[in-house]
Amino acid sequence: MTSTDGCAMLRAEIDAFRQGFGHPAALTAALRDALLLLPVTDDDRILTSTVRGIDWLCVFTDEEQYATYLAARGETVPARFRTLFGHRILDEILPGLARPTGVVVDPAGEAPMAFPPDVEQVEA
Repeated sequence: MTSTDGCAMLRAEIDAFRQGFGHPAALTAALRDALLLLPVTDDDRILTSTVRGIDWLCVFTDEEQYATYLAARGETVPARFRTLFGHRILDEILPGLARPTGVVVDPAGEAPMAFPPDVEQVEA
């Protein structure tokens, strides 16, 4: 991925948010503009994880972050992924899933960021 993929801006907005001076709208806009890696199965199904009853879609800002995640899970087999802009994940992928699902960016990285699903959807 390159400097034009939006991931540098997403990482900068995550850093600002974690330091306490980020803006939620700017963070979400950076997520929408970033070209992200989305793990898929061998038959191109999207992988989700469930933590405490909430489904999460793990996405990554680069292949190194994805490799760190796989290593943390003890996975050694090369894993497949697709690259999608965040707006496609938020507007097309998430609404098509069976259950309300949040997004976690770089979950095994130094600065993971979670975008939870709509609380009203989870409680329904």
